[in-house]
Amino acid sequence: MAEQKNPLTEETNAGVLEKLQAFWAAYSKHLSIVSLVLVVAVAGWFAYQQLYQQPRENKALEAMFRAEEYYRKDSAALALNGDGQNLGFLKVIDRFSGTDAANLAHFYAGSCYIKLGDNTSAIAMLEKFSTSSKGVQARAYKLLGDAYADSGKNSDALAAYKKAAYHFKKDEVNSPDYLFTAAYFADQVMNNTKEAIALYEEVREKYPRSQQSYDAEKYLARLGVYQSAN
Repeated sequence: MAEQKNPLTEETNAGVLEKLQAFWAAYSKHLSIVSLVLVVAVAGWFAYQQLYQQPRENKALEAMFRAEEYYRKDSAALALNGDGQNLGFLKVIDRFSGTDAANLAHFYAGSCYIKLGDNTSAIAMLEKFSTSSKGVQARAYKLLGDAYADSGKNSDALAAYKKAAYHFKKDEVNSPDYLFTAAYFADQVMNNTKEAIALYEEVREKYPRSQQSYDAEKYLARLGVYQSAN
């Protein structure tokens, strides 16, 4: 049996086609220009990344190599300022601003400044650092807490220690240490018993098999809290 055509459907399709043709006739020039602009923009971005940004990244990483060696050897001043022939982290930041390497150099520089006792500069560097690596970012918050603490900015220090503890909770090696540091700081430095107890109990609850949990038990007992963790 021959298929019967629906005149209403044919009429509707014809109407849609006419509208599309009219739209294209009216706006084809504008659409072509927009398409060209998009193509040029994408090509420009690709060229920027491949011909400018990536070579800068490579040069920055090469420049940081010696500074990182000095850092590992605990030669903070040389790592920070260079040795006259090789760049230190400060020059990497200055010459290669906007690269991932320069961002990482802020982390290293902040750590170096803490070792050299310049906490104001350490804070400035660490506050400019940001990474998607949770472990490294948590470590940066911990160092920032140390710099604030050594500067007498106790509230900021406690906040930074807590950020370090909460940023990467699945890290059962470092996170309990950061959380215990926050508890101990609230207890011993700020004399904030309520905050300290809450944080010690959090260490005990979240990381019951850690060394910090056993240490938290001792400090809780000293504060009059004797209930053992379940």
